[in-house]
Amino acid sequence: MEHSQWEGKTEGTTWMHRTLIRSFRYLNLRFVYAGMAVFVVPFYMLFSHQGYISMYHFFRRRMGFSPLKAFGYVYLNHCRFGQIILDRFAVYAGQHFDFEIENYEQFEALMHQEGGFMILSCHVGNYEIAGYAFKASEKRYNALVFSGEADTVMENRNRLLSKNNIRMIPVREDMSHLFVMNNALSDGEILSIPGDRIFGSPRSVRCELLGAPAKFPLGPYATAVSHDVPVLCIFVMKETTHRYRVLIRSLQTTSADPHASRRERASALAQRFADEMDDVVRRYPTQWFNYYEFWNEE
Repeated sequence: MEHSQWEGKTEGTTWMHRTLIRSFRYLNLRFVYAGMAVFVVPFYMLFSHQGYISMYHFFRRRMGFSPLKAFGYVYLNHCRFGQIILDRFAVYAGQHFDFEIENYEQFEALMHQEGGFMILSCHVGNYEIAGYAFKASEKRYNALVFSGEADTVMENRNRLLSKNNIRMIPVREDMSHLFVMNNALSDGEILSIPGDRIFGSPRSVRCELLGAPAKFPLGPYATAVSHDVPVLCIFVMKETTHRYRVLIRSLQTTSADPHASRRERASALAQRFADEMDDVVRRYPTQWFNYYEFWNEE
């Protein structure tokens, strides 16, 4: 399955989402986790074969687990993914989470210096939830997002993120989001882009990840190189029911070869990001949330 075919839309009707938000004003989060693990996860493992098989392949081929251990980790992965989706709705209902941040000084230094910078995220952990907890005080934060999300999710995202000086840039079929992204960097703002999914443009670069080559989108890395801006990658990993660990890593954007082309520099930057992903995924294998054949090995 190609990257562009993955939609990543939150399932359920508007009524279900709003009911869930209201329920979180009274229900204990651990109680909801337990119900989801017992009733919802087995259902999805039975009937969502595409996601199940791709995750099984991930644990068998990339993590090197035995068949039985891989099956168990598929279940744990589905449970963790469900918890992260529920955490989002819990925030909509007013619940709070604690964050332990590594290397925050790197982010703070770029926030206070002149000029814009980029943040690369990926579909590992729960990057979105950090946006509800932190305010972009010095520079506006622009986040590229999938435009086909459920209405309830988009409404609550707008409500909470706008309070923190965060603007969403939906991906458009006419590629108009590219102009907004470029303007944000030119205006000295922050631009946040997923670094692991190919949206719209078919341009890609092949990187080594977990021992095998995989396609990464060229666009985010070409944008960083063409604007010559600093780049951070941020991973937000769930640790306990109400606690997340935020991992901030700075990526080197300069090339050792002064004659390297822009594409070569962008490809090298993409590999550096893939290396950071590799490290985080090995530490948190149940928080890999790409439910398709990411390496496309068939």
